[in-house]
Amino acid sequence: MAAIRTKRDPQTYTFPGFGSEKFPNLMLRGAGDLDNWHLKVYEQKHEGYVAMKAALKMEPVAVTEEVKASGIRGRGGAGFPAGLKWSFMPKDTADRKFTRYLVCNGDEGEPGTFKDRVILEYNPHQLIEGMIIAGWAMQCQIGYVYIRGEFLWLIEKLEAALQQARDAGYLGKNILGTGWDFDILVHRGAGAYICGEETALLNSLEGRRGEPRVKPPFPAARGAFGQPTTINNVETLAAVPPILRMGGAEYAKIGTPKNTGTRIFGVSGHIKRPGIYELPLGTPMNFLVEELAGGSSTGKKIKAIIPGGASAPMFDAKDFDCPLDFDVMKSRGSMAGSGGLIVMDEDTCMVQATLRLIRFYAHESCGQCTPCREGCNWLEMILYRIEHGEGRMEDLDLIASLTPRIGLRTLCPLGDAACGPMDSALQKFRHEFEHHITHKTCYTTGSRLLSTVGSH
Repeated sequence: MAAIRTKRDPQTYTFPGFGSEKFPNLMLRGAGDLDNWHLKVYEQKHEGYVAMKAALKMEPVAVTEEVKASGIRGRGGAGFPAGLKWSFMPKDTADRKFTRYLVCNGDEGEPGTFKDRVILEYNPHQLIEGMIIAGWAMQCQIGYVYIRGEFLWLIEKLEAALQQARDAGYLGKNILGTGWDFDILVHRGAGAYICGEETALLNSLEGRRGEPRVKPPFPAARGAFGQPTTINNVETLAAVPPILRMGGAEYAKIGTPKNTGTRIFGVSGHIKRPGIYELPLGTPMNFLVEELAGGSSTGKKIKAIIPGGASAPMFDAKDFDCPLDFDVMKSRGSMAGSGGLIVMDEDTCMVQATLRLIRFYAHESCGQCTPCREGCNWLEMILYRIEHGEGRMEDLDLIASLTPRIGLRTLCPLGDAACGPMDSALQKFRHEFEHHITHKTCYTTGSRLLSTVGSH
């Protein structure tokens, strides 16, 4: 196996005030410790595999009930209760035996999102421990970590950590004398954003083209290789060991009643202290941005924040006080999404920013569904025209008529993801689009727009 890197790539992460009552460190224990991927370090410093050993002495259904009691919701974006999802896994019957699969979604490809890779780099054993506990609870036989192929240095560490767990008897045959067999394999993706959607991920895992499947059947009934499958995000599974250590009821006291526990938020953009922050759900967004992350890095006012990864509708200043939880953010017209906050100051051209986002979705559409395949490309072409001085006022009405024909009309949420930033940008910053069209100059910079439409 290739040598494991012991030095970080030149990228800065911020780990503020963890371990205190106000900022409980549950998923990022050992963050910043380059040796924490070693089994001995994880066990000696961070109560490693204590929760797993306790879980293996419990009935599988009791483990699931403990996760239900914690109230934890999936951290991948949808926010579906994790314990309830586990309970969907069918049981063996007299006339049918299943091979049950557990799949960890590590295909972190949402622009502005970089939380899962930090868990994988600094705390791979906590993820492995969480997967073993989840596998026991659902009586799975095989686990997969589907990981983004570009994360080569993370894959090296994860593979090494998995081998350490096998050598310790935590994976493989007859784990710790329980009679239960379970192993975890790593599957590298090929850089397709669409494979972050669970059924496209399953197709890719099986060696097929990464395209979403028609549902039903849902993965719990017919998932990987036609067998019952549960798919959870990296962060969700990494939260399982602390839930078992402290107990579901105690975990549920963190955060808010319907949004329990801590979550990892990634902050990037025009911000003084970009990085990741593990905070209780319900923490006000402006406290994270202004107090912890230091506010604007340019000295300019913050104009917009994308609060949940690139697919989340933008917030303007009137919503910067929004609590970071699934329900309130939805009620205010956005979503918690992947937990990635992208901060934009007042010098940001919202036309250009929106074009960059739409260009990403147009490029990453798998092409299976016509509304997404055609609609995202049309949005990109219209925005490109506006950004380069060839826009018409009727283009804004054309955009407004296109997005309802894309959203909720596709097999997966990629089309919806493109509509989120598009609709919110046009609603909150329409004057910038109109200025581009009427004055042929950028509203923010005042610069003349260069017409290159013919070369697009």
